[in-house]
Amino acid sequence: MKRNVTLTLLLVLTLTTGRLAAQTDSIPGTRVWTLRECVDYALQSSLAVKRSELDVEVSRIDYNLARWSMVPTLNGSASYGFNWGRSINPVTNLFTTQEIRSNQLAAQSNVMLFNGLRIQNEIKQNRYNLDASEADLENVRNDVIINVVTLYVNVIFNKELLDNARLQLSSSQAQLQRTRVQVQLGALPMSDQLNLEAEVASNELNVVNQENALALSLLQLKQAMQLPATAELDVEVPELAVEDLILDETREEIFQTALRVMPEIRAADLRVEGWEHGIKAARGNLLPRLSMFGSLTTNYSSASDGPHFVPSGDDPVPVIQEIGYVEGTGQRVLANTFETPGVMEETYGRRQQFEDNLFRSLNFTLSIPVFNGMQARSAYQRSMIARNQAEINRAEVRNALRQEVETAYNDAVAAQKTYQSALQQVAAREEAFRSIQARYNSGASNYFEYQLAESQLFQARSDLSRAKYNFVFRKKILDFYQNKPVDF
Repeated sequence: MKRNVTLTLLLVLTLTTGRLAAQTDSIPGTRVWTLRECVDYALQSSLAVKRSELDVEVSRIDYNLARWSMVPTLNGSASYGFNWGRSINPVTNLFTTQEIRSNQLAAQSNVMLFNGLRIQNEIKQNRYNLDASEADLENVRNDVIINVVTLYVNVIFNKELLDNARLQLSSSQAQLQRTRVQVQLGALPMSDQLNLEAEVASNELNVVNQENALALSLLQLKQAMQLPATAELDVEVPELAVEDLILDETREEIFQTALRVMPEIRAADLRVEGWEHGIKAARGNLLPRLSMFGSLTTNYSSASDGPHFVPSGDDPVPVIQEIGYVEGTGQRVLANTFETPGVMEETYGRRQQFEDNLFRSLNFTLSIPVFNGMQARSAYQRSMIARNQAEINRAEVRNALRQEVETAYNDAVAAQKTYQSALQQVAAREEAFRSIQARYNSGASNYFEYQLAESQLFQARSDLSRAKYNFVFRKKILDFYQNKPVDF
């Protein structure tokens, strides 16, 4: 049965806030653990909790990745190489046969301007998935806590049964001593002493059986806490004062409250909401996409290391140049040209080449999906199915919770009636046993009547212990479904 963390933490507080009774059967040399300590240790060592925590981390990574997908990409590259033989100078684009050492630096950036709101919806979907994973973690923690609490209560119950068995043994041993005296005086037959000796032996066996049951319940608690069987462990037993608790709420009221606090309900709702955005994200793949791409590149070549002309940046100067002769007359042909002002430099270094060869580009791309093998359409249809599956799962979780609440309510009502009956039965058995004991000690009753009354009394006490813990536990579960802080 799945429980809310609030439910289980309240259960921890409830069972540890009462007066702690001194234990007559504490194991010597063992550490006495409170329920809170057992639960905390089990949560720290639970592999299921650790696995669920890792699932939460994976969901958080997916969520952060979706958020970062809105940020423009930026990539850089650098290369350095050697060329021999006939090749092209990457700076001048002219053929050369010399050895060339070259560098190239580049940076590119890409940003999605519009893609049908796919990224925005994926971010929302992953946010809901992260919240659902955290709710699943609460559920796993809750399962561990409920398991430890159940086993802890089982240990307490076996402790009380052991106390009852020891009390029964002590009573039969005292009665045996009195019977032996009366047999020696001739007031009772020897058969009564023999019967009581057999009864004492039977009660000793019952004590051994209850000790074994207690040891088994302690072992189960250790296993739930991931403790080795050789570890020493004993638990504190709160003195539970069961008062007249009344069920004020109806099943439906408790169920409506549980819908607001149970983590499995929250996780199912979040996954439905997540797939609503998943559908929108898949629909975005059917719409046009607009992206922008920019780049910067530059290079260096050792083939251009020699002298080179560096323009000064001034306006070109007109110059009259001789461009040839007229055939036959030898007359010179002159032309007006323009000369770029500048100077010749001896070297053309790497830094200057990088600056002069810098190339920038900016491109916009509009991508319109026309036909891609029905991939986008199929992804959209799958997201629709996944949403429907999430809704079915939510309905199943709600139905399971309703069944759990109704079962817990019926169990609480039955446990309350059983406890009241057990109280009356113990009171009646105690009075009957006192009467039979007095008559037996005076010789007015036989051993069989005494033995029957004693057995019925201790059986009634065992039934009362079982009914008490069952009633308190069932009532507290209903209170926890309603998120009520209940104290003893």
